[in-house]
Amino acid sequence: MALPAATKVIQWGGSDVYKVGGKVFAICGLSGGLSFKVTEIGFVALTEGGPARQAPYLHKGSWVFIELHAADDADITDWLINAHSLIAAKLTKAAKRELGLA
Repeated sequence: MALPAATKVIQWGGSDVYKVGGKVFAICGLSGGLSFKVTEIGFVALTEGGPARQAPYLHKGSWVFIELHAADDADITDWLINAHSLIAAKLTKAAKRELGLA
């Protein structure tokens, strides 16, 4: 919640869903772990020999799933910062200005 303009809602069977500008960048609680947006390179790095796998229910757009106990807090923080940035970058200029991201 310390990320700029981040919001949290409870959706999809009680999962904590984190958004920026109304767009999801991370989901906690889905299948007991954390799902988040990554780049295509990040997807390969985290799923091929890394601690993650393809996120369930999110088969489009490079989303990964990780068990929370499978990574340290610093890595999770970095991944969430990157996920937030990826989604925020896709917002319109007007939305970025309105949210204080421009």
